[in-house]
Amino acid sequence: MVTIKSEKQIEKMKEACKITAFVYEEIEKYIKPGITTMELDHFAEKIIRQKEAIPAQKGYPSGEKNVPSFPGTLCISINDEIIHGIPSSRRIIQDGDVVSIDLVVYKNGFHGDAARTYIVGETSPEKKRLVDITKQAFFEGLKYAVKGNRIGDISHAIGEFVNSNGYHVVKEFQGHGIGEQMHEDPGIPNYGKPGKGIRLEPGMTLAIEPMVIQGKPNICVLDDGWTIVTEDESLAAHYENTILITEKEPEILTLL
Repeated sequence: MVTIKSEKQIEKMKEACKITAFVYEEIEKYIKPGITTMELDHFAEKIIRQKEAIPAQKGYPSGEKNVPSFPGTLCISINDEIIHGIPSSRRIIQDGDVVSIDLVVYKNGFHGDAARTYIVGETSPEKKRLVDITKQAFFEGLKYAVKGNRIGDISHAIGEFVNSNGYHVVKEFQGHGIGEQMHEDPGIPNYGKPGKGIRLEPGMTLAIEPMVIQGKPNICVLDDGWTIVTEDESLAAHYENTILITEKEPEILTLL
């Protein structure tokens, strides 16, 4: 069921989203070669707690009988890891790593969800282009996130843009509605046909999140039950924002 938020609910949700955006601004200053992904995770959690909010991904159930709940504040996925990488005191961020981070903040009964990909230290034209195309794919989809359009219009725009630039989207995972629950209806694939899916209405809040692979589109799940990687070990990137459908242009809630 798709929920339409009231003005009061939207104001509450904006607070969680602004904290999410603030954490990313601080991460961008903090992340560097030589720190562990666990250090980065603790850094983010401290900020969230100081804002009297909750890291919503910490303890999130896997849904699988033999896979424990997610242990971290951040999903930190490096290079060929696409999403859901688990923070570790043994994983040291290296110069030139492509680091995708996914964060969900919970406050006042509502969630804010966003993802960013950073190139740490030295970069290359190939890495920069992948990250730039992934980010731009979100904004290509955003153009169609307007009242009266359909979910498929967003999905199609993302997929066509990514494919036309020589990359692949991840088809097994998708964006989603968001609000009181981290994952709500509707699902928002990063590919599809225009004119399909539910019609967009003011008050809908959506997490749109292109996940882009540099090589072949095949993916695998690591033995931890969480981390999703590219089968051919090619690089991947992730970019996401929580948005609000309005009477006019969509509003990005997780940017300051």
